[in-house]
Amino acid sequence: MSAPPLPGVLGDLAPILNHWGYLAVGGLILVEDFGVPAPGETILIAAALYAGAGQLNIVAVIAIGIIAAIIGDNIGYLIGRTGGQALVLRYGKYIFLTPERFAKAEQFFTRHGGKVVTIARFVEGLRQANGIIAGTTAMPWRRFLAFNALGAALWVGLWAGLGYAAGNHISTIYTQVNRYSLYVLVALAVLVVALVLRTVLRRRRAEHP
Repeated sequence: MSAPPLPGVLGDLAPILNHWGYLAVGGLILVEDFGVPAPGETILIAAALYAGAGQLNIVAVIAIGIIAAIIGDNIGYLIGRTGGQALVLRYGKYIFLTPERFAKAEQFFTRHGGKVVTIARFVEGLRQANGIIAGTTAMPWRRFLAFNALGAALWVGLWAGLGYAAGNHISTIYTQVNRYSLYVLVALAVLVVALVLRTVLRRRRAEHP
């Protein structure tokens, strides 16, 4: 069975996946997870689609994805633990980790502890900075490793599973997602505005009972 045609941004990665195969999956996920801008999530989905078409082995894709994600975050942890905040703030701009972005992520991380390591995998920005922040906040390595491994398994399992299940229907799914994405964004914007207005009105009522 030939490789399925990949739509949109997935198609941009097809030549890389065709040439490098599993190395592309592992390499891009690994470097993304210690802050280097790379399409780790996208290559994982594309590889799972290839696996669904018989071009790759889905078990190997999942295993490589999990291992690369864990190693990548641990490299980030080492960077944060040895270089500290000064190193991140000095060179973070080169990987789009601005001081403001780092400070917000660090505050969020400190408040919520180990569970953030697990859910951060699913949040753009936190996924890339997760290990670095854990290192700078001196989170115990074994605790970090445990939550990180759990997050990696869940993240890889979700996206690889969805990509594998989509198979040759990806073009149809991609078209439908793009068609309704605008409506979803508008709905989210309306929800955010409503929540902001609600908060403002509550504060005004509290200040002027």
